[in-house]
Amino acid sequence: MGFEAPRRLVTALHERYGEAAAADWLGRLPGLAERVPGQAGLTVERVVAPGGRDSLVLLVRDAGGEPAALKIAPPFTRPDRERAALAHWNGWGAVRLLAEAPEDSLVLERLHPEVSLRSLPEAKALLEAAGTVRKLWVDLPAGHGFETVAERTARQASAMEHHRADATAGELAASALAVREELLAGSAEELLLHGDFRQGKVLGGDRAPWLAVGPDPVVGERAYDLARLVRERVEDLVASSAGAPAARRRVNKLADSLDVDRERLRGWTLFRTVESGTRALTGGRRQEAEWLLEFASWL
Repeated sequence: MGFEAPRRLVTALHERYGEAAAADWLGRLPGLAERVPGQAGLTVERVVAPGGRDSLVLLVRDAGGEPAALKIAPPFTRPDRERAALAHWNGWGAVRLLAEAPEDSLVLERLHPEVSLRSLPEAKALLEAAGTVRKLWVDLPAGHGFETVAERTARQASAMEHHRADATAGELAASALAVREELLAGSAEELLLHGDFRQGKVLGGDRAPWLAVGPDPVVGERAYDLARLVRERVEDLVASSAGAPAARRRVNKLADSLDVDRERLRGWTLFRTVESGTRALTGGRRQEAEWLLEFASWL
């Protein structure tokens, strides 16, 4: 099967994992895309584009002609953790694992990749997102190997330290780093979280109307998992004259509907938004960084 890796995948891997690691795996990807489906007994229909930011997704059919999706991921994105989380949820609120697959790949039930919650009006999308994510917050499996919110954010905080002196992001970076310390000192919840939950990670399905995909599982409190959802459609909020009060109302509405502390949700939203904004600055995505940092300033 000849193909060109989706541009979004190429860009995201280089930014998140470095030029060397990304280039090495992307160089091997054509061979993997040819070899893995056959090893799994699957026939490829097409590549999903723009697709994901950490894997190649192929629409496939199994030996009996049933539709499925094949996700081929670099080992450094820890697809083993995604597999373990999906197995633990066993289809409850999330896409279902269908079969064993070789070489850091996953065979998943086929959803509708062209239909995510972002296709809905904002109010309806947030309602459906809340109903989906609450299903994922479950007790941890015995002997799990998931990292904690403290561990994940420690790496992010280290990278953010370099932005303390930035004219654009310095004050916000300092505030975000301080609030992280406060939040970690006061957290007691230890639940399995999606880790990268947002509207684009919830797709239409046949077994259920909406199912989560692409977890980056982590152990921690629910407020952390909601934080990325708060800044959905950030470009629209920034363009609106009522963006700041709308953002604060969203924090309160999500917190109240899911019984999460408002201040903890506000704090994690600040940290995660500034982290994304400073990473966008580093990656040269100036417009995105400006949107994110303005949003963070409202919090």
